[in-house]
Amino acid sequence: MKIRLFTIMSLLFGVFAYAQTGSISGTVTDAATGEPLLGTNIVVRGTNTGATTNENGYYKLELEPDDYTIEVFFMGYETISRDITIAAGEDMTMDFSLNQSSSVMEEVVVSANRRPQKITRAPATVNVISSEQIQSFAGPNPGELAARQKGVDFVRTGVQGTGLNIRGFNSAFNSKNLQVEDGRISSLIATGLPLGSFTTITKEDIERVEIILGPNAALYGPNAHNGLVNTLTKDPRTSEGLDLVVGAGNQEQFTARGRYAQKVSDNFAFKVWGERTQGEEFEYVDSVYVGTEAYDELELDRDFSTTKFGAATYFTFNETNDLIASYGHSNNSNLGVTNAGRNQIKDWSIDYLQLKYVSPHFYGNLYHTWSKTDETYAINQRTQNYVSFINNGFTEAEALERSFTEQWFPIEGIPDGGISLPRGSVFKDASTRLNAEAQYNNNFGNLTYVIGAQYQQDNADSKGTYLLDQDGEITIDQVGVYGQLEYTFEQADLDLLFVARYDDHEFYGGNFIPKAAVVKNFDFGSFRLTYGKGIAAPSILNLSGNLFGGLVLGNGEGFTLEDGTEIPELKVETIKSWEIGYKGKLFGDKTFFEANAYYNQSEDFLSPLINISATSPVALRGDTPIEELIPGSDGSFVLTYLNFGKVDTYGADLGINYFINDQNRLSFNYSYFGYDIDKNDPANDGNRDGLVLDTDLPLNTPENKFGIGYYYTGPKFFGSLYGRYVQEYDFFSGINIAAETQDLNGDGVNDVIEGARNGRTWNYGPLGGFFNLDLTLGYNFNENWTVGASVTNVLDSEVRQFVASPEIGRLFMVELKYHLPIGKN
Repeated sequence: MKIRLFTIMSLLFGVFAYAQTGSISGTVTDAATGEPLLGTNIVVRGTNTGATTNENGYYKLELEPDDYTIEVFFMGYETISRDITIAAGEDMTMDFSLNQSSSVMEEVVVSANRRPQKITRAPATVNVISSEQIQSFAGPNPGELAARQKGVDFVRTGVQGTGLNIRGFNSAFNSKNLQVEDGRISSLIATGLPLGSFTTITKEDIERVEIILGPNAALYGPNAHNGLVNTLTKDPRTSEGLDLVVGAGNQEQFTARGRYAQKVSDNFAFKVWGERTQGEEFEYVDSVYVGTEAYDELELDRDFSTTKFGAATYFTFNETNDLIASYGHSNNSNLGVTNAGRNQIKDWSIDYLQLKYVSPHFYGNLYHTWSKTDETYAINQRTQNYVSFINNGFTEAEALERSFTEQWFPIEGIPDGGISLPRGSVFKDASTRLNAEAQYNNNFGNLTYVIGAQYQQDNADSKGTYLLDQDGEITIDQVGVYGQLEYTFEQADLDLLFVARYDDHEFYGGNFIPKAAVVKNFDFGSFRLTYGKGIAAPSILNLSGNLFGGLVLGNGEGFTLEDGTEIPELKVETIKSWEIGYKGKLFGDKTFFEANAYYNQSEDFLSPLINISATSPVALRGDTPIEELIPGSDGSFVLTYLNFGKVDTYGADLGINYFINDQNRLSFNYSYFGYDIDKNDPANDGNRDGLVLDTDLPLNTPENKFGIGYYYTGPKFFGSLYGRYVQEYDFFSGINIAAETQDLNGDGVNDVIEGARNGRTWNYGPLGGFFNLDLTLGYNFNENWTVGASVTNVLDSEVRQFVASPEIGRLFMVELKYHLPIGKN
């Protein structure tokens, strides 16, 4: 593996050279003020070739002799295009003055092709949460704004707990949407779950969030299965100043945040940030069942808190080359929903160190992430452990102490007799991850090529609490290489794109991942057709889990039962997706319209936990006897994960933005999701009960949802009013059920009962079926002071948006912001 990585990196760093026989240079300024625009992108249309302006607005772009179309992008400004001809040895000068623009048509995105381009030319559906929207929203969690995006399923599990899903296949443990922050894959190392509230980024440092719908594994790697959420932070050279925020709200919410950024010299800039947020979750106690008797969650702590801080430095070598170093930290205590009950998260910290090199043709990225917790525990398991001791005559103090690690099993016929078995509820984590990426791009005329390689080493260490790592941390290497070709037919204004990627993972092997797109551009917008493949890789927990004394074992090596039956090891889930779409003007210049329709073929789902020892005890995991792997185990009860099934899903998303004028905007979005499953195919029997039911597949997505909003941005006042409707839908995830009363197998007996116990959980009924109204208001006193307020669920409709979660009532937050501008920006 290391030899292959060295070879790939050597090729990327060493074999590319090109002739520079002409150039174009000049400055880019704000048309109204004449101020230089640092960070403007000057790009050769249809290519990755380009330059970025420095603090004086200066750029220089070296090109071979040919005809080109130059496009000038800067977020929040109109795009300018110029046709030029470069002759051998010619040094052309061309200056640009950009006008500010509020039109979505001029929006610039970077996630779809990993380079700046107008949103209308992007070969994907991209939702953008802008810096203006983020700063207008009062509260520390801008993730709530994802609820206003088409194609996104947004759920709230509590005051702080929020989550999102894209185009189906949701669960309480959803790792199918990749989260990226400033080029970092930001997920928990052992579980693969997105960081979410664990992020090290504060709201004041976010420049924008781009959400891409559909598979994007070809460019970003495994687990960009359903979509990608890319968070980009601010450059201190274009966002100098001091920002201080203090806010409070109901549920004892309090937040204090700060950011400072400064350009010290022409070559050096830096930024620092910090946050402290705390509060109390809604009053809700989940039921823990021991047999058929319900108990309250043991020692439930509803207080939550988050502490964040970090810093970044930007060093500029010359006009086009930057070296960026950054560090970030977060510490979190809260309640986390899983598919086996809730977790009490205690002082779980995330840290990273990152070094990036950015130039017009080369990109390098190296970062290290580490995760640590010592006291987090599974509330459900700990409660069961506690009850087992109390019900067998142990004292309260001893039951509480031993509930973290053991469960008591009485032995029939022996007075006061029994045995204590390891059923640990504590999750410790000291895992680390190392990532590296190198990328090179160039062009031959209208053909652009990009090649890159990514390396990731996961070192999972649970201190023997929930992984098979009793003999030391689990180390897994994976390498991905990718290439991208893009060609622009200038006469037809047609863009063709092809991307190919190959990933090699130590546990689940190699996978080829292609993507192709064609985009036809017009002055009023563009039509596109795309094909992409995505994979959802099993997490280290799925592969090497060891929970509750061996009751749950990961399936990274397969199993052999005593009767000779072989259970294959896990492989990746796959999705193949076709999408058609349009984005552009509709009925004049004031309406931006976007619509898409997609069809997906998915297979090899990761099953819920299944008892593979139901017909015969487990003899081996891989080549290891079960009694050697788990001392004292006879293999008579083992839960694990399997691959199964196929399903076709399809849907459509629609978004409309109508700009009444520069201050007033209306928006509407609608999404539809459907599926088709072959109930006669035994491969679709996810829980192996002999019947194929809708509940076997973790779709867990409403069929219809829509949102409508009004936005006002004035010189002093600003605000928005947004309404969101989500159709009622059933949700099944592990032990969790939220569904209407129904007969699943057609035998005349209801298998699911609303408002009653179902197995090991209480079923409160379906999710969705609500209309939420959210309000934001703000007032700018002057350039320094701003007050803002946000109210989520204005009508105080008590709705349950997720399993194992409280009913969500009204939430409000009021913030006072102070901004001190410094420097010429």
